[in-house]
Amino acid sequence: MSTQHKVTFPSGEATLTGNLFLPDGETRAPGIVVAGTWTSVKEMMADRYAERLADRGYAALSFDFTGFGESEGEPRDVEDPARKVRDIHHAVTFLAAHPSVDADRLGALGICAAAMYMADNAAHDPRVGALALVAPWLHDAVICEAAYGGADAVSQKIKLAREARARFTRTGEVEVVPVVSATDERAAMPYAIDFYLNPARGGIPAWPNRFAVMAWEDWLTYDSIALAPLITQPTQLVHGADAAVPDGARRFHAGLAGPKDILWTDGTQFDFYDQEPQVTLAVDTVAAHFGRTLR
Repeated sequence: MSTQHKVTFPSGEATLTGNLFLPDGETRAPGIVVAGTWTSVKEMMADRYAERLADRGYAALSFDFTGFGESEGEPRDVEDPARKVRDIHHAVTFLAAHPSVDADRLGALGICAAAMYMADNAAHDPRVGALALVAPWLHDAVICEAAYGGADAVSQKIKLAREARARFTRTGEVEVVPVVSATDERAAMPYAIDFYLNPARGGIPAWPNRFAVMAWEDWLTYDSIALAPLITQPTQLVHGADAAVPDGARRFHAGLAGPKDILWTDGTQFDFYDQEPQVTLAVDTVAAHFGRTLR
């Protein structure tokens, strides 16, 4: 029903690598840029969603951000919101120029943390005609304090980030900790999360499970809730009350300036990455949204 093509495209000084999934028999299909969770590589969940969208008639591009996976760029494994938004902008540019894509019908799909970055680009990129966010992690200072143990804990992480940034500036050394660990309290997510630790799910060789400590400041001070009033494109959210930061999704949805809808369903955050029925429900909802709005 679709074919996968390895592609490369420029973003700043780096060349990014992605997978372009094209629907069989379609010419000039609507194009969708797809990205997934923080620190992830395309094979973990973006490819899954992109291929499913291609099976439903969309030209869907998943890719590795600068410094991640198969893409170029230094320093590696740094969760840099501004750099990721820039990469998304260049991904849209690549997709718009592709001969199999209708440049007048472009959408964006963000899963988990990429919801923030897709929203940021959409707020400033009129080429994006519709936005969809699945299991969206959408935060501001209030949500970060609730998620990371309070204001003092957030301040401590920012202090560590500034020290790590200074060390990188002096020596070029990137201080890293695990993204996920059940035994290392320094981990960005110090829990036994099966999705990330299970090789049959997200714990794949392409994902090194590294979090750059200097990234904490930019992550924790990023305000995605404030983006909502800037977004006029039709926007669909799919989330679960038992998934991550549902209050962020509610507040973001309430603030959107354009047509909007939100589907609440069952499932934990990690179910939306690779489990059924959550993935199929999310893809069907997103595909229907793009079908209504990208005309």
